[in-house]
Parts: sequence; C-alpha cells; structure tokens
Amino acid sequence: MLRLLQTTLGRLRLIGYCEGTSFLLLLGVAMPLKYLAGRPGAVRVAGMAHGIFFLLYVAAVFQATAEHGWPRKKTVMLLVAALLPFGPFYADAKLLRTES
Repeated sequence: MLRLLQTTLGRLRLIGYCEGTSFLLLLGVAMPLKYLAGRPGAVRVAGMAHGIFFLLYVAAVFQATAEHGWPRKKTVMLLVAALLPFGPFYADAKLLRTES
C-alpha cells in the first residue's frame, strides 16, 4: 500500500477506491438506515467521508492529468466516473490500469 502512495497514479487509484467504497456505503448502508431505521447520523458520517474522498479524487485527477498530459476526454471520463456508483472501479479497470 505504501508503494501506491509514491506515484501520482498510485495515489489516484487508491483515492478512487476509497471514494467509490464510501459512495457505495453512503447509498447502500447509510441511506437505508436514515430512511428505513430513522438513523440520520449514518448519513452525516458517511456523507462527510464521501465528500472528503470526492474532493481528494478530483484533485488527484487534475494532478495526474497535469503530470501525465492526459487528453481532456480521459480527464472528463475520470471525473464523470466519480458521479456514478461503481464508476471509480470501472475507471480504474479501464482507464488507469493501462497506465501502470
């Protein structure tokens, strides 16, 4: 894991994994707890974590784009992936694995 943090691409991939996982936890666990069990605190915690990871992901995408000189289309696709459930995992498999 420490090796991932040494490169811009590694950091992007790690943050993408965390962002995607936090989004799925927010949608699949925290939201049902809020609306079905009346526990809004779960959304507050998961939402804050997801928000932080989302902002880190966006920053990491721009940093990697600047370092690697990626085309605008790839950058936009990586950013759109963050808006979709399972998107960061797909982006990692299809767009970032080829860079390693």
